[in-house]
Amino acid sequence: MGEPTYRIVFMGTPEFAVPSLKALFDGPDEVIAAVTQPDRPRGRGKKMLPSPVKVIAHEAGIPVFQPEKARSAAFIDEIKTLAPDLLVVVAYGQILPKALLDVPRVMPINVHGSLLPGYRGAAPIQWAILNGEKETGISIMQMDTGMDTGPALLKESTPIGAGETFESLSERLSVIGARLLVKAIEMLKNKRLTPVPQSDEGVSYAPPITPKMAEIDWTRPATYIDRLIRAFDPRPGAYTFWEGERLKLFSPTVIPACEDARPGTVISTDGNGILITTGDGCLLIRELFLQGKKRLPAAEFLRGHPILKGTLFKA
Repeated sequence: MGEPTYRIVFMGTPEFAVPSLKALFDGPDEVIAAVTQPDRPRGRGKKMLPSPVKVIAHEAGIPVFQPEKARSAAFIDEIKTLAPDLLVVVAYGQILPKALLDVPRVMPINVHGSLLPGYRGAAPIQWAILNGEKETGISIMQMDTGMDTGPALLKESTPIGAGETFESLSERLSVIGARLLVKAIEMLKNKRLTPVPQSDEGVSYAPPITPKMAEIDWTRPATYIDRLIRAFDPRPGAYTFWEGERLKLFSPTVIPACEDARPGTVISTDGNGILITTGDGCLLIRELFLQGKKRLPAAEFLRGHPILKGTLFKA
């Protein structure tokens, strides 16, 4: 006899979850439903748009559930009627209650974007970049009612590049996560997967990112502001204020030695970018846009919005 096949309910929302869902579609198991967050207003036009997971699930022709609260009794009853073997959760966006975690016959599995127990919580990738970590990774874990506290099943580490952004690192980790998820399910079927309790040492947290956190304090060192910009690229976008408008900055380069001026002062603008002083060193910004506008290379932006030498951005 061959390996058993599992009936899987997949729970996920952003682009990060899509490779895992596609990998399950390509495998031997049956994805019987997808659960994702309700449609939300997105983009400059604030149109109601489906999540990336909903789009992929609809293309595959599987049922999609979008409960406002995953802990509602009505929703949990619906999932019970599906009789899943596995609940696979990848960046879903809600804390799941024990009543739901108890539904799958085999276990609930989570794909998390850090090396647990480090960076438990909603934004592990952004916080790893912001804190200057040299490596991160993917953890596959058996879920419990805590926040990313369940036993570890598999882990894989990867270095964080010097210029890595949230977008680039998230894309890489999502591919690793999909591959590791498939491996974990195969090992589970062959009884080669042993849950290992997480260590009490090295615990850290990655709380949700708020727009206010993305405001640049120019008195901080250039190395920190560089990490801030990369951690919030593309969302929510690190910003400063210029002529009363929110100006989002991207593609930074740290210039350790530069002209001495008040932090936040523009000391040059040219085709290479906008050079700005900080509390320690300078930062060259090569891409930027005004809130609600298009992201542009600095040279193109400056043609339509001249920023003069000596301009002082709010600290």
